[in-house]
Amino acid sequence: MAGGLIAGSSSGLLSVYLVGMRIPFLGVAMAHGALSGAVFGALGGLEGSWLLLPAFGGAMGIALFLGLADARTLRLDDNVVMSLLFSVTMGLAFLGMGLFEVIGRSDNDIRNLLWGNLGFCRWRDVGWMLAAAVALALYLVAFGKEMRAVLFSREDAEAMGIRAKVVWAGFLVLSAFLLTVNFQTVGGLMIYSLITNPAIAASRLVKGTRKVTGLAVVFGGGSGLGGFLLAAWSNLPSGAVIVLLSSAMVGAAAIFGRWLSRRPAKAEETRDPADHSRGRKTSAAELRQ
Repeated sequence: MAGGLIAGSSSGLLSVYLVGMRIPFLGVAMAHGALSGAVFGALGGLEGSWLLLPAFGGAMGIALFLGLADARTLRLDDNVVMSLLFSVTMGLAFLGMGLFEVIGRSDNDIRNLLWGNLGFCRWRDVGWMLAAAVALALYLVAFGKEMRAVLFSREDAEAMGIRAKVVWAGFLVLSAFLLTVNFQTVGGLMIYSLITNPAIAASRLVKGTRKVTGLAVVFGGGSGLGGFLLAAWSNLPSGAVIVLLSSAMVGAAAIFGRWLSRRPAKAEETRDPADHSRGRKTSAAELRQ
């Protein structure tokens, strides 16, 4: 329960920036970089929590490449670069998984990371999740103005004298750390939902960075904790239930947000015409009549 709450809340915080910068695919690329690192770490003989080391190394490699690479030099859009990295890391991950059978070694630990299972979460894992969440939150507080400028436009931030590349690289490193330790909440293949859905749902209901951030954290935490409790009650896989619950929140927020936006229009339509006429000036034609 603690792991689901912390992982969901921290992923919701991260989602505000990834969705706001229109690069949600970044999380997928780093998550699969971590997955490929964990796969080859397991092939090398690592087990349990030790798999976090190569997983973090894989995610860090993707983060540093994206942080230091210049899209203008590469002449490619950021999302195109991320899709290429995603393809490479996904191919490496599944190639490594195929090698387990060749060498006759169990791949249970990797399957847990792939599909996610909060039932195997330990207090040590919760500690890492909390450390990653606190580190990201402190970074966003310390560099709040810079991150808002980068969120608006990295090019404009550099023109304002902000070391956007350094700030961006630091954010990517912390994002890689967060995604790595949150792997077992919903798994490497489905972590995408927790780093997109909370921000999408929040943006349908409120406006402004602070309000969207606060609500995204609540939605993320609710998805993690609520999904785990529903999975425990129904005896279903926790990762899948968390993903479906967060998706349902997006649908509910879209419907409720649409209803809220229509309320003023309906109130205007049902207003008494006499009340409307009292609030406007009398025209010259009406005076002559």
